[in-house]
Amino acid sequence: MPITSATDARRAGVRLVGVGIAAIVVLLAGAGVLLMWTLPDANAFNAQVERIFVENDNLAGQAEIRLLEILAQSGTAFSDTLASYRMVIFVLLVFATALLLAALVFLVMLVVLNRRMAQIERSGIQVSSLVVSREENTVYLNTMGFKLTEAMIETLAVLAEARMDDELLSGAQIEAMISGRDASDCEEAAGATRIKRLRDGLGNQLVSELLVKTIARKGYVLAIDKTVIEVV
Repeated sequence: MPITSATDARRAGVRLVGVGIAAIVVLLAGAGVLLMWTLPDANAFNAQVERIFVENDNLAGQAEIRLLEILAQSGTAFSDTLASYRMVIFVLLVFATALLLAALVFLVMLVVLNRRMAQIERSGIQVSSLVVSREENTVYLNTMGFKLTEAMIETLAVLAEARMDDELLSGAQIEAMISGRDASDCEEAAGATRIKRLRDGLGNQLVSELLVKTIARKGYVLAIDKTVIEVV
């Protein structure tokens, strides 16, 4: 079965965030360029007034000249307003980009978190730290310590070393490494028995720690939310 680590999940999330950010920036940049391109020139109105002055030399009346001056002033006001509109549009695009990027980051974080929660639900327990202490005959799993027999500790230590080396051990190999004999002289059942004892000893304590709590001088209680219990 393939193993998905937290590092792989983070890398996939980072790649997804990078692609999403690039896509958002490209889309908003394209929209901004298109919007700025389609907006009319700020001096277009003034250019039209100037063309009217040039093409109509017969505009000699005081009222006509005054009208054209008013039109020119209006064109200047229009150009200033359009310039301010361009700045407002640019600021809004910047804010839209920031909001979309934030939304994308939160969305990816939620997706990654949901995947991790699903993995935890399937696996039952997520191990972030495993320390085997031969001196104390204790295994520290995450923040919990479990007392085991010396034989169980040796079995767990052999399995831990094999896992660090990415090796699989048969029952005979486990018995050989613990007893110091050759694997050919050991029985598969002997190693299987050690594994069963380790599972029983560690499993009972795990259930006791994670499910059935012992309250000193009071009694026992299930360490779960009562709303999730259903007896059929």
